[in-house]
Amino acid sequence: MDVTRRGFLKISGAALAASGMGISLRPVSAHAQPLKIQYTKETTTICCYCSVGCGIIVSTRDGKVVNTEGDPDHPINQGTLCPKGGSIYQMANNKNRLDKPLYRAPYSTEWQEMEWEWALDKIANNIKKSRDKSFRFKNEKGEVVNRTEGIASVGSAALDNEECWLYQKFLRGLGLVYIEHQARI
Repeated sequence: MDVTRRGFLKISGAALAASGMGISLRPVSAHAQPLKIQYTKETTTICCYCSVGCGIIVSTRDGKVVNTEGDPDHPINQGTLCPKGGSIYQMANNKNRLDKPLYRAPYSTEWQEMEWEWALDKIANNIKKSRDKSFRFKNEKGEVVNRTEGIASVGSAALDNEECWLYQKFLRGLGLVYIEHQARI
């Protein structure tokens, strides 16, 4: 049987009408749905994934993230986001996201769930121990240098200028000289 495109559409339409599954042209009532971001607080931030620094608007309600979207007023991305930035909502709202620190003791194969206070104290103690062990008051020439060579830092593209300034002050206060940033690497 040789059927043209027009003939196929006629046959399909006739079969659909005969089966009683035709399209009704009666008016239906439509209801507008409330906006997902209604009654939320909007906060601008910077995407945490790469060093481009795209602007994001985060909408929160009762301390929970309800929406994220590109910031149209941001000079870098002008409202657009890459797939990673577009999925940043899932980072905040994910049942698999860890909300407690995990610790694996030296030579252990198991992770232990710890409290934040314990983890922050452990990090501070490790930094202090490493800094004290590697701190140099003077170099080989006898010049005062007051630096530590046992700790390095790679910064984050998710920090804004003010946070970078504060982070630099903190690192320099510890005596670090090996400070890098992912945008330069």
